[in-house]
Amino acid sequence: MEKARFQEAAQWIRNSGKTTAFTGAGISVESGIPPFRGENGLWNKYDPATFDISYFLKNTRHSWEVMRDIFYDLFGQAGPNAAHYALAELENRGLLNSVITQNVDNLHTDAGSKTVYEFHGSLKKLVCLECSELIPFRREILETLPPRCLKCDGVLKPNAVFFGEGIPEHAYSNALGEAESSELFILIGTIGEVAPANMIPRMAKGYGARIIEINISKSSYTDSVTDIFLQGKATEMMEGIMAALD
Repeated sequence: MEKARFQEAAQWIRNSGKTTAFTGAGISVESGIPPFRGENGLWNKYDPATFDISYFLKNTRHSWEVMRDIFYDLFGQAGPNAAHYALAELENRGLLNSVITQNVDNLHTDAGSKTVYEFHGSLKKLVCLECSELIPFRREILETLPPRCLKCDGVLKPNAVFFGEGIPEHAYSNALGEAESSELFILIGTIGEVAPANMIPRMAKGYGARIIEINISKSSYTDSVTDIFLQGKATEMMEGIMAALD
Protein backbone atom coordinates (compact mmCIF):
# COMPACT_ATOMS: atom_id res chain seq x y z
CA MET A 1 0.00 0.00 0.00
CA GLU A 2 2.80 2.45 0.92
CA LYS A 3 4.56 1.85 -2.40
CA ALA A 4 1.30 2.67 -4.18
CA ARG A 5 0.98 5.91 -2.19
CA PHE A 6 4.55 6.89 -3.09
CA GLN A 7 3.76 6.23 -6.74
CA GLU A 8 0.57 8.27 -6.54
CA ALA A 9 2.37 11.15 -4.82
CA ALA A 10 5.14 11.02 -7.43
CA GLN A 11 2.54 11.11 -10.22
CA TRP A 12 0.90 14.17 -8.69
CA ILE A 13 4.26 15.92 -8.45
CA ARG A 14 5.14 14.97 -12.03
CA ASN A 15 1.81 16.25 -13.39
CA SER A 16 1.50 19.41 -11.29
CA GLY A 17 1.86 22.73 -13.05
CA LYS A 18 3.08 24.40 -9.87
CA THR A 19 4.13 22.74 -6.61
CA THR A 20 5.05 24.33 -3.28
CA ALA A 21 6.62 22.68 -0.23
CA PHE A 22 5.54 23.88 3.21
CA THR A 23 7.82 22.76 6.03
CA GLY A 24 7.88 22.84 9.81
CA ALA A 25 10.10 21.69 12.65
CA GLY A 26 9.62 18.02 11.81
CA ILE A 27 11.80 18.21 8.71
CA SER A 28 14.80 19.35 10.78
CA VAL A 29 14.44 16.93 13.71
CA GLU A 30 16.55 14.36 11.86
CA SER A 31 19.28 17.00 11.54
CA GLY A 32 19.47 17.12 15.33
CA ILE A 33 17.32 20.22 15.85
CA PRO A 34 14.59 19.60 18.44
CA PRO A 35 11.10 21.04 17.88
CA PHE A 36 9.88 23.85 20.08
CA ARG A 37 6.65 22.08 21.04
CA GLY A 38 5.79 18.54 22.06
CA GLU A 39 7.24 15.96 24.43
CA ASN A 40 10.90 16.72 23.67
CA GLY A 41 10.33 20.34 22.68
CA LEU A 42 12.53 23.23 23.71
CA TRP A 43 9.65 24.90 25.54
CA ASN A 44 9.86 22.11 28.12
CA LYS A 45 13.38 23.23 28.97
CA TYR A 46 13.29 26.97 28.27
CA ASP A 47 10.70 29.61 29.09
CA PRO A 48 9.02 30.77 25.84
CA ALA A 49 8.80 34.27 27.36
CA THR A 50 12.57 34.54 26.80
CA PHE A 51 11.77 34.84 23.10
CA ASP A 52 9.19 37.60 23.46
CA ILE A 53 10.39 40.86 21.93
CA SER A 54 9.41 42.86 25.03
CA TYR A 55 11.44 40.51 27.25
CA PHE A 56 14.38 40.71 24.86
CA LEU A 57 14.37 44.51 25.01
CA LYS A 58 14.32 44.51 28.82
CA ASN A 59 16.64 41.54 29.42
CA THR A 60 18.84 41.65 26.37
CA ARG A 61 21.96 40.00 27.77
CA HIS A 62 20.07 37.08 29.35
CA SER A 63 18.06 36.54 26.16
CA TRP A 64 21.27 36.45 24.16
CA GLU A 65 22.86 33.95 26.55
CA VAL A 66 19.92 31.57 26.07
CA MET A 67 19.83 32.14 22.30
CA ARG A 68 23.56 31.50 22.04
CA ASP A 69 23.12 28.15 23.82
CA ILE A 70 20.12 27.05 21.73
CA PHE A 71 20.40 28.68 18.34
CA TYR A 72 24.12 29.02 17.79
CA ASP A 73 25.64 26.20 19.86
CA LEU A 74 22.93 23.53 19.40
CA PHE A 75 21.48 24.53 16.01
CA GLY A 76 24.87 25.64 14.73
CA GLN A 77 26.10 22.04 14.55
CA ALA A 78 23.21 20.89 12.35
CA GLY A 79 23.34 20.30 8.63
CA PRO A 80 20.70 19.46 6.01
CA ASN A 81 19.32 15.93 5.85
CA ALA A 82 17.98 13.81 2.99
CA ALA A 83 14.57 15.49 3.07
CA HIS A 84 16.11 18.96 2.62
CA TYR A 85 18.27 17.67 -0.22
CA ALA A 86 15.29 15.97 -1.88
CA LEU A 87 13.38 19.25 -2.01
CA ALA A 88 16.41 21.00 -3.51
CA GLU A 89 16.62 18.24 -6.12
CA LEU A 90 12.92 18.59 -6.97
CA GLU A 91 13.46 22.30 -7.55
CA ASN A 92 16.54 21.57 -9.65
CA ARG A 93 14.44 19.21 -11.81
CA GLY A 94 11.76 21.86 -12.30
CA LEU A 95 9.24 19.92 -10.20
CA LEU A 96 9.09 22.33 -7.24
CA ASN A 97 8.48 26.05 -7.44
CA SER A 98 9.39 27.12 -3.90
CA VAL A 99 9.71 26.21 -0.24
CA ILE A 100 7.77 28.05 2.44
CA THR A 101 9.36 27.22 5.78
CA GLN A 102 8.46 28.04 9.36
CA ASN A 103 11.99 27.08 10.39
CA VAL A 104 14.74 29.59 11.15
CA ASP A 105 17.66 27.17 10.70
CA ASN A 106 18.54 28.03 7.05
CA LEU A 107 18.88 24.32 6.22
CA HIS A 108 16.83 24.54 3.02
CA THR A 109 19.24 27.11 1.62
CA ASP A 110 22.22 25.11 2.88
CA ALA A 111 20.83 22.09 0.99
CA GLY A 112 20.71 24.06 -2.26
CA SER A 113 17.10 25.26 -2.49
CA LYS A 114 17.01 28.57 -4.36
CA THR A 115 13.51 29.93 -3.74
CA VAL A 116 12.88 29.80 0.01
CA TYR A 117 10.39 31.98 1.84
CA GLU A 118 11.39 32.06 5.51
CA PHE A 119 8.07 32.79 7.19
CA HIS A 120 9.66 33.31 10.59
CA GLY A 121 12.96 34.79 9.43
CA SER A 122 16.43 33.30 9.79
CA LEU A 123 19.11 32.93 12.44
CA LYS A 124 21.84 33.30 9.83
CA LYS A 125 21.43 37.08 9.78
CA LEU A 126 21.34 39.59 12.62
CA VAL A 127 19.48 42.89 12.46
CA CYS A 128 20.42 46.12 14.22
CA LEU A 129 17.56 47.50 16.29
CA GLU A 130 18.82 51.06 15.72
CA CYS A 131 19.75 51.35 12.04
CA SER A 132 18.17 48.12 10.66
CA GLU A 133 21.49 46.98 9.17
CA LEU A 134 21.43 43.28 8.27
CA ILE A 135 24.62 41.44 9.20
CA PRO A 136 25.51 37.86 8.24
CA PHE A 137 26.09 35.80 11.36
CA ARG A 138 29.68 35.04 12.29
CA ARG A 139 30.68 33.14 15.41
CA GLU A 140 32.99 35.89 16.67
CA ILE A 141 30.03 38.28 16.89
CA LEU A 142 28.96 36.42 20.04
CA GLU A 143 32.26 36.93 21.88
CA THR A 144 30.67 39.92 23.63
CA LEU A 145 27.02 39.84 24.66
CA PRO A 146 24.84 41.50 23.66
CA PRO A 147 26.49 41.90 20.24
CA ARG A 148 26.48 45.37 18.78
CA CYS A 149 26.35 46.91 15.34
CA LEU A 150 29.71 48.06 13.97
CA LYS A 151 27.94 50.80 12.06
CA CYS A 152 26.01 52.54 14.87
CA ASP A 153 26.68 50.51 18.07
CA GLY A 154 23.02 49.51 18.28
CA VAL A 155 22.03 46.17 19.81
CA LEU A 156 21.88 43.26 17.36
CA LYS A 157 19.03 40.75 17.35
CA PRO A 158 18.61 37.54 15.34
CA ASN A 159 16.60 38.30 12.22
CA ALA A 160 14.00 35.75 13.31
CA VAL A 161 10.45 36.52 14.37
CA PHE A 162 10.06 36.79 18.14
CA PHE A 163 6.73 36.56 19.93
CA GLY A 164 5.10 39.97 19.59
CA GLU A 165 6.65 40.68 16.18
CA GLY A 166 5.02 40.60 12.76
CA ILE A 167 5.75 38.21 9.91
CA PRO A 168 8.24 39.61 7.36
CA GLU A 169 6.19 41.22 4.59
CA HIS A 170 8.20 39.65 1.74
CA ALA A 171 7.75 36.13 3.10
CA TYR A 172 4.08 36.68 3.97
CA SER A 173 3.04 38.09 0.62
CA ASN A 174 4.95 35.43 -1.33
CA ALA A 175 3.47 32.63 0.80
CA LEU A 176 -0.02 33.94 0.08
CA GLY A 177 0.82 34.10 -3.62
CA GLU A 178 1.96 30.48 -3.62
CA ALA A 179 -1.20 29.40 -1.79
CA GLU A 180 -3.34 31.11 -4.43
CA SER A 181 -1.52 29.78 -7.49
CA SER A 182 -0.17 26.31 -6.65
CA GLU A 183 -1.76 23.10 -7.87
CA LEU A 184 -0.01 20.99 -5.24
CA PHE A 185 1.28 21.58 -1.70
CA ILE A 186 3.66 19.17 0.01
CA LEU A 187 3.47 19.55 3.80
CA ILE A 188 6.44 18.17 5.71
CA GLY A 189 6.84 18.05 9.47
CA THR A 190 4.26 20.65 10.43
CA ILE A 191 1.35 20.01 12.79
CA GLY A 192 -0.50 23.23 12.00
CA GLU A 193 -0.61 24.89 15.42
CA VAL A 194 1.29 28.13 14.80
CA ALA A 195 -0.71 31.05 13.43
CA PRO A 196 -0.75 32.70 10.96
CA ALA A 197 1.51 30.22 9.14
CA ASN A 198 -0.94 27.38 9.76
CA MET A 199 -3.51 29.05 7.51
CA ILE A 200 -1.34 28.85 4.37
CA PRO A 201 -2.03 25.17 3.53
CA ARG A 202 -5.73 25.65 4.25
CA MET A 203 -5.79 28.63 1.92
CA ALA A 204 -4.05 26.57 -0.76
CA LYS A 205 -6.70 23.85 -0.37
CA GLY A 206 -9.40 26.49 -0.64
CA TYR A 207 -7.92 27.65 -3.93
CA GLY A 208 -8.03 24.10 -5.26
CA ALA A 209 -4.57 22.69 -4.47
CA ARG A 210 -4.06 19.03 -3.71
CA ILE A 211 -2.26 18.30 -0.44
CA ILE A 212 0.42 15.67 0.21
CA GLU A 213 1.29 15.48 3.92
CA ILE A 214 4.39 13.87 5.43
CA ASN A 215 4.37 13.52 9.21
CA ILE A 216 5.28 10.98 11.88
CA SER A 217 1.74 11.27 13.26
CA LYS A 218 -1.55 12.88 12.35
CA SER A 219 -1.74 16.67 12.43
CA SER A 220 -4.55 19.21 12.36
CA TYR A 221 -4.34 19.00 8.57
CA THR A 222 -4.63 15.23 8.14
CA ASP A 223 -8.38 14.80 8.38
CA SER A 224 -9.31 18.24 7.08
CA VAL A 225 -7.25 19.14 4.00
CA THR A 226 -4.79 16.30 3.32
CA ASP A 227 -5.33 14.12 0.23
CA ILE A 228 -2.34 11.77 0.56
CA PHE A 229 -0.93 11.13 4.04
CA LEU A 230 2.52 9.55 4.18
CA GLN A 231 3.16 8.65 7.81
CA GLY A 232 6.80 8.37 8.77
CA LYS A 233 10.08 10.23 9.05
CA ALA A 234 10.62 13.06 6.60
CA THR A 235 13.81 11.54 5.19
CA GLU A 236 12.27 8.12 4.59
CA MET A 237 9.08 9.46 3.04
CA MET A 238 10.93 11.86 0.72
CA GLU A 239 13.33 9.08 -0.29
CA GLY A 240 10.26 6.96 -1.13
CA ILE A 241 8.84 9.72 -3.31
CA MET A 242 12.17 10.32 -5.06
CA ALA A 243 12.54 6.61 -5.78
CA ALA A 244 9.05 6.54 -7.28
CA LEU A 245 9.88 9.56 -9.42
CA ASP A 246 12.97 7.81 -10.75
